[in-house]
Amino acid sequence: MSRPAMRFSLLPEDRSFFDLFNEAGQNTLRAARMLDEMMDTWPEDTGLNREILIAEQEGDRITHNIVSRLNATFVTPIDRDDIFNLAGRLDDVVDYIEEAADFLVLYKIEAPMSQAQELTEILVGCCEQLATGLEHLPSLRDLDRYWIEIHRLENEGDRVSRDAVASLFSNGIDPMVVIRWKDIFAVLERAIDATETAAHILEGIVMKNS
Repeated sequence: MSRPAMRFSLLPEDRSFFDLFNEAGQNTLRAARMLDEMMDTWPEDTGLNREILIAEQEGDRITHNIVSRLNATFVTPIDRDDIFNLAGRLDDVVDYIEEAADFLVLYKIEAPMSQAQELTEILVGCCEQLATGLEHLPSLRDLDRYWIEIHRLENEGDRVSRDAVASLFSNGIDPMVVIRWKDIFAVLERAIDATETAAHILEGIVMKNS
């Protein structure tokens, strides 16, 4: 009588890191969607800036939990540096989102520029791809579609950012307004760039474990 074939996993069974990354991805997406809505409804006081601050604090909590578990775990399901770096980049995305929302309030922006609305839409797209990729991370399969789309969106974000800065200097806008919007565009671009960096880490994780 033949014995049943035994199936072995290349990864340790502890899946708590994957659960935390999924939680972080969903929090990042939630923050991006709130910023996009805030940009669309600005200057109406919808309370979204306060909700984004709560999401930023939630991101800090998740990151702390990941790092604490990392320090207490001897064998991790994926490379320790990848866990640490991915957690940091996800936290960065939410930090930049909160900073952009803060700028809208502190700078007393009267109305959003169309390019800022485009950038927040692109950021939502990046976060959607990132959150879905993190949800499927435990399988380590068929994740390339997510980082490919994030890369495409990041390139689109670069184009919109360049057009936005060019328009600031070509329409006779007050210099103080130019400075304020440059800050907002810069932090939105950093948020998008952070999603691409996170996507590169995902790609590296898959390659190391394929």
